[in-house]
Amino acid sequence: MAQVLEFKLPDLGEGLTEAEIVRWLVEVGDVVAIDQPVVEVETAKAMVEVPCPYGGVVTARFGEEGTELPVGAPLLTVAVGAAEGSSGSAPSPSSSLPSSPSSGSGTESSGGSGNVLVGYGTGAPAARRRRIRPDRLDRAVAEAPVSVAPVVAAPVAEVLVAEAPVHEGPVPVVSPLVRRLARQHDIDLRRLAGSGPDGLILRADVDRAIRTVEETAAATARVQAPVAAVVAAPNGVAAASDAERIPLRGVRGAVADKLSRSRTEIPDATCWVDADATELMAVRAAMNAATGPSAGPKVSVLALLARICTAALARFPELNATVDTAAREIVRLPGVHLGFAAQTERGLVVPVVRDAHTRNAESIGAEIARLTELARTGKLSPAQLTGGTFTLNNYGVFGVDGSTPIINHPEAAMLGVGRIMPKPWVHRGELAVRQVVQLSLTFDHRVCDGGTAGGFLRYVADCVEQPAVLLRTL
Repeated sequence: MAQVLEFKLPDLGEGLTEAEIVRWLVEVGDVVAIDQPVVEVETAKAMVEVPCPYGGVVTARFGEEGTELPVGAPLLTVAVGAAEGSSGSAPSPSSSLPSSPSSGSGTESSGGSGNVLVGYGTGAPAARRRRIRPDRLDRAVAEAPVSVAPVVAAPVAEVLVAEAPVHEGPVPVVSPLVRRLARQHDIDLRRLAGSGPDGLILRADVDRAIRTVEETAAATARVQAPVAAVVAAPNGVAAASDAERIPLRGVRGAVADKLSRSRTEIPDATCWVDADATELMAVRAAMNAATGPSAGPKVSVLALLARICTAALARFPELNATVDTAAREIVRLPGVHLGFAAQTERGLVVPVVRDAHTRNAESIGAEIARLTELARTGKLSPAQLTGGTFTLNNYGVFGVDGSTPIINHPEAAMLGVGRIMPKPWVHRGELAVRQVVQLSLTFDHRVCDGGTAGGFLRYVADCVEQPAVLLRTL
């Protein structure tokens, strides 16, 4: 006998409390194996494929693509043991699971894997999708004891509230198609009185509720039509009623929160200097022109600047720190985990090169390239986006000379790098055209004074102008 289990959005760690459904990987009626990824979600830090700990037939999905769900909200329901009759030769992947009732979230009692929270999945190969014929699916669901009540949509218009009291316990709906139709039109099934046997809610009941809501909405629109097209915004400035509103959520919301917190908590200051990068560019060209077995991969300017930063932080460890506001203590960190700003289609992210102080320019460059590719494809894990101790921001790729970087909270400093471009420069007492770059350092004034920050920035500039300076520490 089939048993319907509910799978809820798991806690994805790193303090994340919600996620947005990006893409469903299964349909209602599909047969899923234990630990098969069923949905791709976007958290505030990464794109994650969420595996289901149950094996069986998908009977319902909760939330359309683009919907944001809190941790603990139902994702889908699976009829465990319902797929046995769908194939005469191949048993269900869950045929060996016990049929005792389960709360839907306890994987051990239900026979699930329990691996949903381990690295965001077990990495087991996904089973090939099979689809159950609708008549068999409906029969399996009808016979299955629903152990939990599915999540419901938002309340409908007040005209529906009086039709029936809110149902206690499982909603009397059998057909997944009826559930889907109700979700698509924001119909609260708990508030509908079913016309079928024993109060069963039929499609005709949902269709009637949809018509009622549409008629009510049309009547409301007719009443509100004469309202002026311009309304007063909360700040008193006139705003068009059709102004576009973009939710601050996902990566954009996380960035907004972090930047706001940085400006609120950190008393930052910025210093900057122009540096002649001609010699640095010549050294890079020489490195990349080398041939033979020991030549290695190409080295980027960002990799060289990152290596210069790790050398500078070794001389000025005050900037590789954070502030414990509760204890009123400066915490100097033993290792350098170097973040670098990367612009992607999903927004600004800061991947972190772990233990950058132990790497040379070639190793740092290879890791930057790897993390950048993951960032572009949206496959960075939350662990690869957290734990940085210092950030390097190369905004010169956008064709700008300078900026005042905002510190990546809770770090203590960020180095900004503008574009490298030919400019007139006094070189060895004569005017010449040189490759010039502006370097900007924003630092937390609580961890050090201007002398330390200036010393750090001057050392970086000296290494840019005379790369041989860096050889002393290599």
